Amino acid sequence: MILLLLLALFLISLTWLITTVFTNIRLARELQRKLPNFRSTPALPILGSTVLFRSDTSPAGLFETFTGFHRRFGNDLIAQSFLNQPSLQVTSATVVEQIIHAKTIRKSIIYEFMKPWLNEGLITALGKKWAQRRKVITPAFHFKILEEFLGIFNERSEVFVTKLQTHLGKGDFNIYENVTLCTLDIISESAMGVKINAQNNPDSSYVKAVKEMSKIIFMRLFSMLREYSIFFHASKAAKRQQAALAVLHGFTDSVIRERKSQLEDDQSHKLAQQKLDETDIYGKRKMTLLELLLNVTIEGHPLSDTDIREEVDTFMFAGHDTTTSCISFCAYHITRNPAVQDRLVSEMEQIIGKDFRMAELTYSMLQELKYLDMTIKEVLRIHPSVPVIGRKSASDMIIDGQSIPAGVDIAILIYAMHNNPEVFPDPDRFDPERFNEENSSKRHPYSYIPFSAGARNCIGQKYAMLEVKATLVKLLGCYRLLPCDPQNEVRVMSDMTLRPVDGIFVKIEARGALSFLSE
Repeated sequence: MILLLLLALFLISLTWLITTVFTNIRLARELQRKLPNFRSTPALPILGSTVLFRSDTSPAGLFETFTGFHRRFGNDLIAQSFLNQPSLQVTSATVVEQIIHAKTIRKSIIYEFMKPWLNEGLITALGKKWAQRRKVITPAFHFKILEEFLGIFNERSEVFVTKLQTHLGKGDFNIYENVTLCTLDIISESAMGVKINAQNNPDSSYVKAVKEMSKIIFMRLFSMLREYSIFFHASKAAKRQQAALAVLHGFTDSVIRERKSQLEDDQSHKLAQQKLDETDIYGKRKMTLLELLLNVTIEGHPLSDTDIREEVDTFMFAGHDTTTSCISFCAYHITRNPAVQDRLVSEMEQIIGKDFRMAELTYSMLQELKYLDMTIKEVLRIHPSVPVIGRKSASDMIIDGQSIPAGVDIAILIYAMHNNPEVFPDPDRFDPERFNEENSSKRHPYSYIPFSAGARNCIGQKYAMLEVKATLVKLLGCYRLLPCDPQNEVRVMSDMTLRPVDGIFVKIEARGALSFLSE
């Protein structure tokens, strides 16, 4: 009886496997017929295109192979994942524009790996829920509110440069770790109004939990069995994720409870409501994201604690990971381009003053730093903080005039687009002048999208640029950045953001006296 049962299960599984593989192969051929400008990557039955990754299965190797497909096979591709599930890999600006503006589109499966932490926050939410949340959160990123956050940027970046003193004259060190702790301090204070002091307490449970979740997301992203969550939930990683989530959600919940308790006081509640008035929210009073969420209503109802937590967690994740990547890669490229570094310092001295390292940075100062702006954009071209955007057709959609069936995964390869020699000649060369007004105007607007584009572009991009600028001004005001030794040159990998495999190494030497720095 048991043998018959096992045989039946085997036959059912085999039938499912064969049916799934052949259905997916037919779909891949249908896509190729409908999209003649798309090329197909080589694929085998069952394994699909995963065989192309066999030469280097390290995190860096996987990323290099994946983002290098377009150079080997063509700009826009049809690839087949495990069980020959077809997906589109897009790098041409015209097709990217069509996909971003398609109305029948939703997020791909890779965003599901973030949901245990973020639930349905702004990054992962869809449809009406996303539109409502986007509308109520947008005022928190008005330039007048951002201007008030500069005090936090100044304070936390000064702690950052102070911590770096221990590396003076000691050769290569991994600046990525220092930047991570700095950006965590900045986003926690500006999003929640809480000082977690990550830079002074790098071994805190919250900091460790953030790192653990990032590792788990990366692991699931490149798993052949990623489509089948049952295998993940049976793994040890699932238990590690559960432990990390207990810390992350527990911390956010405690902060929400504390802030909510404060607002129950009538006078505090009245003052908080005043902040939401049009004349006040765009005025001088600073409001954290959490305060905003505690006081808004959607369709006449306040947000629940769970609603608030998923948005705060979203900004804690997105608000430190992306800026960490950008600031760290900026430091790396500046070390390797001394002429760029000299010009940056000269611009800062001219606009902010000779002692710009000690200046209290303002919104207008940072806006005037045009060469710094171009430099950051060039860094985001070579090393975009978000290298891939995943989408899926929710129903039949049109690409290049052809109907694409529902359920097809689409990867917009920002990393490949930004390093396309047809758009950016000699792409490995670092040249901020690519982003002067004349050169920028010649390119298709969707050929460079470090913050995505369209309705779902990054709501925090102005916040991020200000934070990156403020941190780099403080860094360059204190130190001259020098290149690392050859053995420490950066290699990259990616989960939801671009990150170094082993760190980003630089050397520093003092730029004048550092006696003004203190703990």
